Amino acid sequence: MADGGAAARFRAEFPALADTVHLASCSQGALSGRLTYALQEIAFSLRDKGAPWEDWVAEVERARAGFARFIGAEPGEIAVLSCASEAAYQVASSMDWARRAAIVTTDLEFPSIAQVWRAQGGRGASVRVARDNGTTVTAEGYAEQIDEDVNLVSVPMALYGNGARPPVREVVELAHERGARVFVDAYQGTGVLPVDVHELGCDYLASGSLKYLLGLPGIAFLYVRAGTEHQRDPELTGWFGRRDPFSFDPRLVDFPAEARRFETGTHPIPSAYAANAGLELLAPLDMATVFEHVSTLAAELSEQLAGDGEMIASPTDAAGRGPQVAIVDQDPDALARWLARRRIVTAPRGRLLRLSLHYYSDRSDVAAVVDAIRRYRKES
Repeated sequence: MADGGAAARFRAEFPALADTVHLASCSQGALSGRLTYALQEIAFSLRDKGAPWEDWVAEVERARAGFARFIGAEPGEIAVLSCASEAAYQVASSMDWARRAAIVTTDLEFPSIAQVWRAQGGRGASVRVARDNGTTVTAEGYAEQIDEDVNLVSVPMALYGNGARPPVREVVELAHERGARVFVDAYQGTGVLPVDVHELGCDYLASGSLKYLLGLPGIAFLYVRAGTEHQRDPELTGWFGRRDPFSFDPRLVDFPAEARRFETGTHPIPSAYAANAGLELLAPLDMATVFEHVSTLAAELSEQLAGDGEMIASPTDAAGRGPQVAIVDQDPDALARWLARRRIVTAPRGRLLRLSLHYYSDRSDVAAVVDAIRRYRKES
């Protein structure tokens, strides 16, 4: 396992972990002391200055720059939005489906993203679904669907259901060879997986703050590769989507060349404070070390649960497994409630109970949830 001392120091930033096992980062990251302070800071700014918009805009710009550094991008390549669904919509609305009409996605994609693609049918787009094996989707599954009529390919960095990691780089290369652009939903990866947009080569990448980036809901980031030709202007816009947001000209609809062209109205200020708290915690870390730590724990958790007879829905090989282990259960919501009463926080989805790990997780968390699930089975 990676340096246990560094992981222990990171864990100490989360006081609630003294009495709680947090295995729900795929839904909401654990509360850090820095996040608590950030929320107090915005409250103080209201009390102290009343309407400190210069301070608040600066906080948004700090979040933009911090996320850009985190994924190897430039601030001008980042749009600040409210959620990943909005990011997907902004990308879709800027595509000209008369040129090339098809979108390739997967049924294992997060529904909200896939639904954005399907809603483009009203503008003439058609959706193709890459074949999957029930656990993950392969490059071959995408290759079967990508041809000269495909305009956009959507591939998750890690699947929301079971944490599996599709071969994003291979899909990007394949799509580009055939003239299509690629949108990567990295929400279930950023914060625990190494992410470098230049290594990935993707055209667009979306993520947000509330999960592994250790912030709150309400803010998301859209990376738009510099130099990307915009086939058309986005349909949803607002004053922060202007070249000069403070010109206040109601007749002027001018789009900047950089990613800010995809922004809309007033930014989510409290969530920007929260995003900065999380990014500050993560910025000093080496993501390869973080994921080595997480991957080791995921392997141990998967092996122990399988040894108890649990049905594992996540990949068993480390190369395809992300930061979570999902088990199949007849009533995962009931199991999650039972665990929550014992201070073990998990994330049920559909027929799966998701157990997600972060750099603050340790072997005591693995032991606690394995033992608790074992007791639950005996009592059920």
